[in-house]
Amino acid sequence: MKLSDQLRNELIERALKVRRNAYAPYSKYAVGAALLADSGEIYTGSKVENSAYPVSMCAERSAIFQAVSEGERKFKAIVVATENGGSPCGSCRQVMSEFGLDMLVLMVDEDGKVCRESSVGALLPESFGPGDLNAS
Repeated sequence: MKLSDQLRNELIERALKVRRNAYAPYSKYAVGAALLADSGEIYTGSKVENSAYPVSMCAERSAIFQAVSEGERKFKAIVVATENGGSPCGSCRQVMSEFGLDMLVLMVDEDGKVCRESSVGALLPESFGPGDLNAS
């Protein structure tokens, strides 16, 4: 998936902006995400930690769940903003894979520099998906 420079920059700016809203008092690792739906709409999410660690919510899943709650089902790209350009966790990769292995994933640092560009499929090879449920 190729993004125009303008759209790419807008997604990066939105991910960086929402990263500032992250609630990460325990890890101190703030994350923001900006998700581009096929409709052209952009959805954002920020990391929300909880003292009961397993119930925390990642920025990527937050953005995807918001988009799905608005009726979106197809996505073109997601930008993940962290302090060091970190990669999405396994849970986020699995959720992203549900909506397409070709989705573009840009990982940017706190200055907006793209540290890595990939697809969901490359980040989660041999993923488990809807087709696996029908195999017998």
